[in-house]
Amino acid sequence: QVQLVESGGGLVQPGGSLSLSCAASGIIFSRNDMGWYRQAPGKQRELVAVITSSGTTRYADSVKGRFTISRDNAKNTVSLQMISLKPEDTAAYFCNAKRYILTNPIDYWGQGTQVTVSS
Repeated sequence: QVQLVESGGGLVQPGGSLSLSCAASGIIFSRNDMGWYRQAPGKQRELVAVITSSGTTRYADSVKGRFTISRDNAKNTVSLQMISLKPEDTAAYFCNAKRYILTNPIDYWGQGTQVTVSS
């Protein structure tokens, strides 16, 4: 059974920092691309950052220079360090694990953790 469990969300003031973590089980972690997505009320889920199985990272333009994704294959965890947070970063943040069978993606999702940026 695949489980992705996020932690670390909460309330933070604008300009503040927060760190999210996702613990994975039930998958061969090192073979999965790991990502963070977010979804604000009334909006579609969007990619925030991804780190591939080989360690390549990619970020949404809106978070470049402020967010850093990293993974620890020994601990089966992926983290998202967030600094200089803005109110528009407020959303539910979801951990994603993705692997490919040939060209077909197989996605697993966590339950989400809320990040609220407000004074």
